[in-house]
Amino acid sequence: MSVAVIYGSSMGNTEAAANTIAEKLGISDVLNVSDIDADKINSYDKLILGSSTWGSGDLQDDWDAFDFSALKLDGKVVAVFGMGDSESYSDTYCNAMGKLAENVKKAGANLVGQVSTDGYSYESSEAVVDGNFVGLALDNDNQEDLTEERITKWVEQIRAHFS
Repeated sequence: MSVAVIYGSSMGNTEAAANTIAEKLGISDVLNVSDIDADKINSYDKLILGSSTWGSGDLQDDWDAFDFSALKLDGKVVAVFGMGDSESYSDTYCNAMGKLAENVKKAGANLVGQVSTDGYSYESSEAVVDGNFVGLALDNDNQEDLTEERITKWVEQIRAHFS
C-alpha cells in the first residue's frame, strides 16, 4: 500500500505541518504539489493533502494551478488539512481545505479525518460541513501553540486509515 502526504505551501507552514504529519504516521513520501502531476497522485493508494488559504479564501497558488479534473481517486482514502488565519481572515478561515475536499470527493475519494469546530474561533469557513471541519484546520499565525497538539490528536484519529 502506497501512501503520500502532498502539500502546497508558500510560506513554509503547510510544508512543516505535512512533514510533521508524515513523521507521526511513518509516511516517507512527502511531496510538494508543484513538483508532481495528477498521474503521480493517482498512483498512490491513500493520500493526505494540505493547502494554505490565500487571498479571499483561495487555494495556495500551486494547488490553484493544479488540474483537478485529471484526478482518479475512486474509493481511495483521502484526508485533508489546511492552514488559515482565523483572525485576519476569519470569514474565509481554511477555505482552501474545503476546496481540496470538494475536488477530491468529485474525483471519487473517500474523505476521512473530520474535526470538530470546538475550540476554534472564526467567522465562517467553506471547510465546515455539518458542523465539522472536513479535515484538520491549523492556524500558525494566531494559534501556533496549538498546532502540535492538534496534529497529534488528528493523526491518532486517522491512523487506522493510513497504516
